[in-house]
Amino acid sequence: MDTLFTNIKELLQTRSASEVKVMGKSMRELPHIKNAFLRIRGENILDFGAMADLVIQKSDAVVDVTGKIILPSWCDSHSHVVYAGDRSQEFVDRLNGLSYEEIAANGGGILNSAQTLQNTSESALYEQSIQRVNELIKLGTGALEIKSGYGLSTEAELKMLRVIKTIREKSPLKVKATFLGAHAIPEKYKTNKSAYIDLIINTMLPEVHHQELADFIDVFCEKGYFSLEDTEQILEAATRYGLVPKIHVNQFNAFGGVGLGVKYKALSVDHLEVFNEEDLKVLKNSDTIPVALPGCSFFLGIPYTPARKLIDAGLPLAIASDMNPGSAPSGNMNFIVSLACIKMKMTPEEAINAATLNGAYAMDISKQYGSISKGKKANLIITKEMTSYHQIPYLYGNTPIHKVMLHGKFVDSYFI
Repeated sequence: MDTLFTNIKELLQTRSASEVKVMGKSMRELPHIKNAFLRIRGENILDFGAMADLVIQKSDAVVDVTGKIILPSWCDSHSHVVYAGDRSQEFVDRLNGLSYEEIAANGGGILNSAQTLQNTSESALYEQSIQRVNELIKLGTGALEIKSGYGLSTEAELKMLRVIKTIREKSPLKVKATFLGAHAIPEKYKTNKSAYIDLIINTMLPEVHHQELADFIDVFCEKGYFSLEDTEQILEAATRYGLVPKIHVNQFNAFGGVGLGVKYKALSVDHLEVFNEEDLKVLKNSDTIPVALPGCSFFLGIPYTPARKLIDAGLPLAIASDMNPGSAPSGNMNFIVSLACIKMKMTPEEAINAATLNGAYAMDISKQYGSISKGKKANLIITKEMTSYHQIPYLYGNTPIHKVMLHGKFVDSYFI
């Protein structure tokens, strides 16, 4: 089926398909065409340009979007959207003065989610998770990385990954799966962490590989969770199974996790709320992309990733939702883009680049997603009528979405 969009007020992120990420000063540039057309054939972008250059051809559907903006759908490269129940009581506990670390020490946090998930059937876990995914689609997310990590046992981790696989098969989203068995130390291994690491390496990883359940490996490299030595053990083992690292680092402490990620050719290092000159130095000489998670900083009241320092040093930056029940219970990427501008001092152009093309790069899918490029997948956001794309971050809390198209189809029909 051919779909032709006409009279597009602004067509954003128009690039050559060979551009797979944006970095440094180039992040301030957001190529766009005013008064544009866009032609879709099947799942892919066929052609685009100025209305003055449109050659009239027969199309199955012609959609006049006068006053509206079209841009690539959001590419959310860090989420924990598969979980059971919620942790709203911990939200109240924080309001009453407990820190994230204190809540975890009292059996809350990740361990709380793990216990709930272990007691939830696979079908119920899928039903809860697909509802969240469908809401994210309506909010403009077209590609999503989803992590395990709330199982913390072989059976429960595999259950999570199977649910992610089912979402990948049944949802119109582009989904990438990450195995995060090293998210926390289960209670039964509290005094024997090495035994849990052995379980990850010798039991979980072989099963994840055998069942083809993950694209990436992740580790929560943080004090009180997994040390540099622990993380290296797990990453080394994962290389034998072809899993590419995407690791949690520098959320509360900086002690070499970024350098370790670069050593193991991590696709991304995520969080980076705490950051130092050594981290900057090692990232400059790598293909690893930093990923900021401003929703987590907003919800926990912790520092934001120093976006200006990273970008001004010539590095690329992606932004993602970190949607999870404990520290970032929203996957609304429109709000994440606003936070990046308001709290991290990114320009609208930088924030949109970080949430589209660079987000796709952080999932290793930017050759097919993240920009308006001939041959790429037609994953699109059609906004409401706007004076400028600057209104997307400016009107924080509002939903700019008029319609969403994924793989060449409007998602309205998917939700009927």
